[in-house]
Amino acid sequence: MRRAFISPTKYVQGEDELLNLGYFVRTFGDSALLIAHPDDVARVKDKLDATIHKFNITLVESGFHGECSRQEVARLQALAKEHQCACTIGLGGGKAIDTAKCVAEGEHLIIVPTIAATDAPTSHSAVLYTPEGEFDDYAYFKQSPSVVMIDTTVIANAPTRFLVAGMGDALSTYFEARATANSYSNVNAGLPCGVREGVCGDAKGTKTAFALAKLCYETLLEDGLKAKLSCDQNVVTPALENIIETNILLSGLGFESGGLAAIHAIHNGLTALEGTHHYYHGEKVAFSTLAQLVLENADKAEIQEVLTFSASIGLPICLADIGVDHVTHEELMNVAQKACIAEESIHSMPFPITEEAVAAAIIVADQLGREFKLSKEA
Repeated sequence: MRRAFISPTKYVQGEDELLNLGYFVRTFGDSALLIAHPDDVARVKDKLDATIHKFNITLVESGFHGECSRQEVARLQALAKEHQCACTIGLGGGKAIDTAKCVAEGEHLIIVPTIAATDAPTSHSAVLYTPEGEFDDYAYFKQSPSVVMIDTTVIANAPTRFLVAGMGDALSTYFEARATANSYSNVNAGLPCGVREGVCGDAKGTKTAFALAKLCYETLLEDGLKAKLSCDQNVVTPALENIIETNILLSGLGFESGGLAAIHAIHNGLTALEGTHHYYHGEKVAFSTLAQLVLENADKAEIQEVLTFSASIGLPICLADIGVDHVTHEELMNVAQKACIAEESIHSMPFPITEEAVAAAIIVADQLGREFKLSKEA
């Protein structure tokens, strides 16, 4: 059996870690293309100026347009070539990070998240959109980022909702890895550059990845609420440090090398409902986690544990929590249909999947969440 595991070359996090950015640039040369939204640059300008001076480097600001499109990638690649940049830096949220991945194409890439809202920073994949923001395609590269560095002080001063959404994304990691392992399905870590299917890309998850996915869930339960309270007060504590590592590293390695299953497919289906458009990825994933647990008829105590944790930190546990106060049968079947297309990860579940079963799981998950809320109000 072929197994695969993929990870960044180096991961580092700490208070004021951004001051060391110049050191990592220096491992490649003396200049870097900085791909970041102007607002994110402004948030950390003092630290960027300090690291530029300390390590005598040049950061070429890109005027990032804000969308990870083929046109923007081509423009930035030309800019990097013009200035002979030794490496690429993606600083900020998901769009800047994915754009940096596409520009670097797996070479000399430094990722600097300014929020801990998703597990994307460590991965070797990106999502491309049209300039208007419509989904275009997935992109895979030959390796993960060279360096992922997180300044925990910056994360602590970002809105708490981002951190909580990141916990919602991380919440799915163990349950999807468990389903993938039980079905002996392939994982993304086995995909070579530009290949999504085929013998050369087939690989199962490793015991290492599954252990990390399990640790991801355990750490959420242990430190999630404490980390949220730390972020509310804009202070760095050991619990916040642990959850930043959980949201970004443990969940990132866990999803890519452990596998995705029903949760992310259901999330993708839910985006068909207009009410969900104002909610973050991880918030929708949190509710989708409950739906997968219902779909697989998970133990009642496990579902209760997930409900209790999610409610304690403010993650969605019913459809109303993600902007869906009412859904018709037709709309629900449309969600299920999108979740069940042939390419979706839902087919990594260890049993046959039907659209009717997915729709039923969403209905019951919603009911469980609403009843849990009523029980706490009583």
